[in-house]
Amino acid sequence: MMRPWLLRAQQATGTRRLSYNHTPRIQLSGTRTLTTAHSHHHPQQQHPVHAAPPPTRNLVKGRWEPIIGLEIHAQIKSKTKLFSDGQTSFNAPTNTHVTLIDAAYPGTLPQLSQECVDLAVKTSLALDAHVYPVSSFDRKHYFYPDLPQGYQITQHYEPLAQNGKIELSPLDGLDYHLTVGIEQLQLEQDTGKSLHDVYPGLTLLDFNRAGTGLMEIVTKPDLRSSKEAGILVKKLQALLRAVNSSDGNMDEGSMRCDVNVSVHEVGKAYGERCELKNLNSIKSVVDAIDAEIARQIKAYESNEPVTQETRGFDVSTGTTFRIRSKESAPDYRYMPEPDLPRLVLDLATIRALKAQLPELPDVQRERIMGQYDLSMIETRTLMGEDGMVEYFENVVSKGPSAKSVITWTIHELLGRLNTHGIKFSPEVVKAPQLGSLINCVDRGVISAKVGKTILNLMIEGDLRDAEAIVEEKGWRQMENHDELDKLCEDMISQYQDKVKSVQKGNVGVLGFFVGQIMKQSKGRANPVVVNQILRTKMGLPEVSESEGAGQSSRSDQGQKNKKKK
Repeated sequence: MMRPWLLRAQQATGTRRLSYNHTPRIQLSGTRTLTTAHSHHHPQQQHPVHAAPPPTRNLVKGRWEPIIGLEIHAQIKSKTKLFSDGQTSFNAPTNTHVTLIDAAYPGTLPQLSQECVDLAVKTSLALDAHVYPVSSFDRKHYFYPDLPQGYQITQHYEPLAQNGKIELSPLDGLDYHLTVGIEQLQLEQDTGKSLHDVYPGLTLLDFNRAGTGLMEIVTKPDLRSSKEAGILVKKLQALLRAVNSSDGNMDEGSMRCDVNVSVHEVGKAYGERCELKNLNSIKSVVDAIDAEIARQIKAYESNEPVTQETRGFDVSTGTTFRIRSKESAPDYRYMPEPDLPRLVLDLATIRALKAQLPELPDVQRERIMGQYDLSMIETRTLMGEDGMVEYFENVVSKGPSAKSVITWTIHELLGRLNTHGIKFSPEVVKAPQLGSLINCVDRGVISAKVGKTILNLMIEGDLRDAEAIVEEKGWRQMENHDELDKLCEDMISQYQDKVKSVQKGNVGVLGFFVGQIMKQSKGRANPVVVNQILRTKMGLPEVSESEGAGQSSRSDQGQKNKKKK
């Protein structure tokens, strides 16, 4: 006999969300309430049918329009798994974090993690999505060796949230403004890992990942190029990290992308879509989309059919390949999950979680650009490294000007880390260390050249602040004016021909003198003071400190170039 609630669910139409009376309730903690019942949601939406074609952009060969949508799976950054108390892990020894629930032992029942729900709700709110007070879980049946249950628990009919959006703009690297809709965000469990390359002919299974909480974030098919898709993935990655709901590390598998791609001629019906599975880097997403667009266009131009199917991407050849025909909803035999209650969130809980949201990337970007007078490129560089904005502001709080800090953070510190293949971390050179270094340079205690040497020592592991290193090495700039005066006098008498060249208007030669004095003083002479003394002795007009600093900087560069030659 069919259950009354299932009959009512099957009779439901449209997007109405069903409610049921007399449903048993269980309490997690605090104000969170879960209730037991089920309902079906509206069918999964395919490409929307437009009354009139939307404005076209990024056409290929002037007539082919790609239609692109993303399905992003982000592992939830929780201590335990979605339906068990098994610990989440990345590098733990094989099969050491597997509970009876994860292994699908008979008689075990899933228990929903409140932490996973909270983080998913925060992510939904950060995406400006509507979080439903009631959502439910379903079973999606398919067989993989690394899926112990023989089905995945997901939210097919009543997802946690829908109708969100992500805004892309020139500040993100796009040439125009674009709003990409978020169809839905749903909770589901991850599979284990199948290892095919340990023993030839054998597949080994690691269930550490089995049951880990996932957020599946599905975009609407609003994208029209691989560039748009790549920028969206990068921006979503930054948002997940800001909310702290996921690491978003694609190289570790904590964020994976599936891409739906179809191509059609402008003004004609949409083409069949193909799904590109398990793309694990932004570059792979971009390259796979470009390859699939080219494949489909070539097929249409050759009057060959494009069938709906699941495809993979071969990085070595830069081409996509067929995996299997694309499954549809009936193939998965979706059914309500009988062992889990419906998830009911009261409005007070949703509001409380929204109040806990940190400053989101778009708001942060506008603030730091205005507050610190940063350029678009400087801002984008800061926000492109995880934790770098906080690091930058921490260094600024130590006293240096924002302009000095941005120069030393982006050009000097980040440049050196990239050269040595070191990933940025606030722990490589701590903020108080860099702050002390910049203060020493700005106050004239040391030259910029010596400052760069000290920065190298800090990157190599010296944990002292700049003042301690300067005192131990004896690198404090010469402050004795008489001593600097004598160095300048000796240099002028030694190079009379160059003095005449300067006096005839070739002021650039002045950098030669500054460089020689810096070399003779082992970098301890204050280049700004040296520049002023030289100009006075050669009968040239005095310049501002900033111009003098610029002159000394050019002399340092000249010395470097001379060494290269």
